[in-house]
Amino acid sequence: MTNKKNFKYLVFLALFLVILGIPSYLWNKKSVKTMAGRYNSPMSPIIMIPGSSASANRFDALVKTVNSQYGERHSLLKLTVHTNDTITYSGSIRTGDTRPFIVVGFQNNKDGYDNIKKQARWFNIAFDQLKQRYRFNNFNAFGHSNGGLIWTYYLEHYFNDDTIDINQMLTVGSPYNFEEKNSNKRTQMLNDFIKYQDKLPSDLTYYSIAGTKLYTDDGIVPLGSVDAGKYIFEGVINHYTLITLTGDKAEHSDMISNSQFITLFHQYMIGNKNGQQQSTNKNSR
Repeated sequence: MTNKKNFKYLVFLALFLVILGIPSYLWNKKSVKTMAGRYNSPMSPIIMIPGSSASANRFDALVKTVNSQYGERHSLLKLTVHTNDTITYSGSIRTGDTRPFIVVGFQNNKDGYDNIKKQARWFNIAFDQLKQRYRFNNFNAFGHSNGGLIWTYYLEHYFNDDTIDINQMLTVGSPYNFEEKNSNKRTQMLNDFIKYQDKLPSDLTYYSIAGTKLYTDDGIVPLGSVDAGKYIFEGVINHYTLITLTGDKAEHSDMISNSQFITLFHQYMIGNKNGQQQSTNKNSR
């Protein structure tokens, strides 16, 4: 009887372990399938974040101009992350489009460091959905004004997926020291960015564009505030470059329609998926 009881016990234990292991097996199988799909994915999107007070429609004209000027057909998908963490979508990605534009905006698009931290968290929610839905393994990042600050906070605090690479980042008029012209007067945000700079992807190539309407600022953001990005990225990532735009449409809000900018945008965000640097007139750091 004892042997029979032991046998029943062993059978029960074996069944229990099998049942316990099924969810783990299914999860591992799904995880491997997802990684395989991501590894083989040809998609390399350009993911864009607008600045404060701007919606996910901010780059409609830019996308239209790029498609028209270069004879290309990049899709445009737009997401808005709401304050309750839900997301609404508009637009779509055309089947077979390997270089779509994806814009992520926020219901709360207000200025200020506290809001930037919230927006980075909301962006993380959107990014998680995007990588699950489209399974891309690399992307380029673009940010206008505070969009660049959101990208920086996101990269330092949320971006930790070893299966996805960020190839290049391009920002325009991103005020790393807010309105401060003097880099010796560092804001809390700049100090925090410097504090967590070791979390940045070491293989990142980053191009930061500053407008110089009056040779000191772009009408809103001081040149010194954009240039303060060097204290965050220089010597930490693979390559950091500051580029200055002058002349017509070098003002803060108009820069993304500047002809020089559109050339640079296409060159670094679209024209070269693998981020091989081409010659351009710039100040390299």
